[in-house]
Amino acid sequence: MNATSPDQTILIVDDQDQNLQVVGTLLSAMGYGVVPANSGDQALERLAARAPDLILLDMVMPGKDGLQVCREILAHPEWREIPVIFLSAAGDKDLIVQALEAGGVDYVTKPFNKAELLSRVRTHLALKEARDRLHELAEDKDELLGILAHDLKNHLAGMRLSAGLLSERAGEFSDRSGNLVANILESTDRMLAFVKEFLANQSAEHLQVAAKPLSLADEIAAAVVRHHDVATAKKINLVTDFTASPVVVADSEALAQILDNLLGNAVKFSPLGSTVTIILADPAFTHASFVIADEGPGFSPEDREKLFRRYGRLSARPTGGEPSTGLGLSIVKRLVEVMEGRIDLEDGEGRGARFRVRLPLAPAESA
Repeated sequence: MNATSPDQTILIVDDQDQNLQVVGTLLSAMGYGVVPANSGDQALERLAARAPDLILLDMVMPGKDGLQVCREILAHPEWREIPVIFLSAAGDKDLIVQALEAGGVDYVTKPFNKAELLSRVRTHLALKEARDRLHELAEDKDELLGILAHDLKNHLAGMRLSAGLLSERAGEFSDRSGNLVANILESTDRMLAFVKEFLANQSAEHLQVAAKPLSLADEIAAAVVRHHDVATAKKINLVTDFTASPVVVADSEALAQILDNLLGNAVKFSPLGSTVTIILADPAFTHASFVIADEGPGFSPEDREKLFRRYGRLSARPTGGEPSTGLGLSIVKRLVEVMEGRIDLEDGEGRGARFRVRLPLAPAESA
C-alpha cells in the first residue's frame, strides 16, 4: 500500500478545534487527504458528500456522540465498510468497550501518541484496501464464471440437440455406434444439469428478494404439475395432502426454485413405483410449513454432516440414472434463509427423506 496515495482520505470528527488541527496536520504531512468535522451532524454531511477511506471519530461530543454517529454510519449500506477508529480519553475504558461493540475497529487514546496514531491508521487502511481488492476479485470471478457457464450451456444445448436427433435414428447404426450416441446423450445431459445447477447457485448468492404474499397451496400445486411427467415416467405417484391454504411472504422465483429442487430430488432418488407426498398443514405461530416426503434410501449419519454443503455428493444415487450435482440442497438452504425461513431434515435412515420448510406467514390483512 502507498501510504501517501492522494486517493486515501480520512474524515476526522472532533468537537475540539485543537485536536482537529493536531491530527489533521500530522496526517496531511504524511500525504493523506483530510476532511475535518466538528460535530456528528457535520460528519454525516461530509460522508454524504464523499465517502472517506477511514474515519477517526471522537467518542464524547455535544449533540450526537461518537457511538450514535458510528451506529448511523454502519446502518448506511454505502458506508458500512468504512473502518471507524475511535478517539477516546485514556480513562474511558467502559466507553471503549461500548465503542468496539458499536462497530468500531480500533481506538486511540488522548493525548495522542503520533507514532501509535499513524500505525493504527496505516494498519486499517491496508486492511480496507485488502478487503476492497478481495471484493473486486470475487465479483470478477463470479462474472467470469457466469459468462463461461452461460456459453458452455449454449454449446451443450447444441450438442444435446444433435445427439438427440442421432438417437432417434439409432436403428440405422451398428450396436457400437448406437451405444456411443447414447453415451454422448447421457454425458451431455449430465453436463447440462451441472451447468444449470451452477447458474442457479450463482443466482441464489446474489438474489434480490422481492417478497410478497403468496398462496403456498397454489405454488405447491404448480410445482407438482411441473414434475408430473418426470414422475409418471418413473411410475412415481405424487400425492398432495393439504389441510390448510396459508399465505406466506416469499419471493415467487425463489419459492419455485425451492419446490423444484426438493420435489425434483424426491422423484430422482425414489424407487420406481413409489410415492412422493407433499403435506401442507395448519400454520403454527408466525410460520407456515410444508413437508416433502419420499420413500427413497434416506440419509446416513455421514450424509447428514454434509447435507447442505455445496458440491456435497451423498451416498444415495438417482434411481433412474439422472444426473446429480451436489448443489441443489445448498441452493435451497440459502434461498429459504434469505426469506427468513428454515429448512430441516426429518428422516430416519432407510425410511425415506422428509424435508420440512418453514416460511413466514403474511399479515392477516394480506391473507
